[in-house]
Order: sequence, then structure tokens, then C-alpha cells
Amino acid sequence: MLTAIMGAMPDEVDQLAALLQNKTTETYAGVEYVQGLLADKPVVLCCAGMGKANAASTVQVLATRYGAKQLIFSGIAGNMSSKIGVGDVVIGKEVVYHDAEPDMICQSAPFLKEFTSDSALVEIAEKACKTVGVNYLVGKIATGDQFVGDTATKNAIAEKCSPDCVEMEGAAVCQIAARNNIPCVVLRAMSDNADEAGREVLVVKKFSIAEYISTATSIVHEMMKIINA
Repeated sequence: MLTAIMGAMPDEVDQLAALLQNKTTETYAGVEYVQGLLADKPVVLCCAGMGKANAASTVQVLATRYGAKQLIFSGIAGNMSSKIGVGDVVIGKEVVYHDAEPDMICQSAPFLKEFTSDSALVEIAEKACKTVGVNYLVGKIATGDQFVGDTATKNAIAEKCSPDCVEMEGAAVCQIAARNNIPCVVLRAMSDNADEAGREVLVVKKFSIAEYISTATSIVHEMMKIINA
């Protein structure tokens, strides 16, 4: 069973790519796809690019060209919850858009206003978090085509859909995965608190996110040890 693993930025997949064995690489429609073995399981790994359009088109390629049977999206996000902190992880049981019209989105396949990660993959992600010693929350992820780095925007999103974290790809991943009947799960390591301090660190100072990526990488690697064991 081929597992697809996605990230939005090169940093989010480079550490995993280094762990792959028997690697082959193909560039298709502007995205590099790396196939190989992770924990002795076949995977295809790619960096989709940031934003909903990049995420959606890449999931369709993974479905149509590679025949992926399950999908893990792994990356970083802005924390919106008081229950966790920077460095902790949100497993997206629910994934929603914060910048779209649900009544319009649901008029086409898969005819949903919001999306859910596959329950079996959520359970595997929980086991992996416990094994690697990562504090985590199974909750709601909100997606939109903007970096959230100010309190006003953060509060507006919280009022609209009350998510545990905010990012730029997850709902699009889940939407197209559901359209293709591919079980998926979205994992996010908290890199900041989606406020002015987060923008200053990540955007202005371009602080390294390697530590948070390492957390996400460890979880995915552990998940692959469990999957289909």
C-alpha cells in the first residue's frame, strides 16, 4: 500500500527525504516527487508548495499518477489553543476553511462543508505522538490563503470557527483526498502563536523552523513503523 506524505515547504519534507531508502525522483507539473521506502514501507514524498491551490493540485497528482492509497500531510502551524503551546502538535480530526463559503464549497464533490481526517490514521498518529513523547491535541485545524500573524485576524478566525491552529493547506488536502476516496490525516507542529510575535520571528527575522519540523518528522516516521505492521 503506497502512502503519500506531503508538506508545503521544502523544510517540511527534507528531513523525511533523508530517511528514505531506494529513492527515485520525478518532477511532474513543477513538483518533485520522491519514491522510496520509509520504515520499509513504500512512500511517495513531495513538497506541494504553500496555499490551497498548490495543495489541491498535488493531492490529485498523488491520486491519479501515483495511485496513493493513504495520505499524511505534515508541517507547521500557528497555535490558536490555550491547551497546547509552541512545539506541541495538533492532529486534525476536523479540518475547515476559514476563508471560504461552506455553502458553496459543498455543492460539488465530496459535498462537504468541513472535512475529517481518517479515524484509523488519527489513532496511529496518536500512538506515534505518545511513542516519541510529543504533547498533542486531537482537534480542529483551520485553513486559509494567508499567514496569520496579527491578533485581530487571529480573533476573527477564532470567532468564525474556533480552531486549535491555523495554516494554509489542510482543508484543501482533505477535500481532494475525500473526492478521491483516499484516507488522510493532517498533522501540525506549532511553530508560533499566530500573532505579532510569530510574524516577527518567522517572517521578519526568518527564524529557523527546523526544531518544529523535526517534531513532525519524528511523528511521521513513527507512524510509518505502525502502518500496516
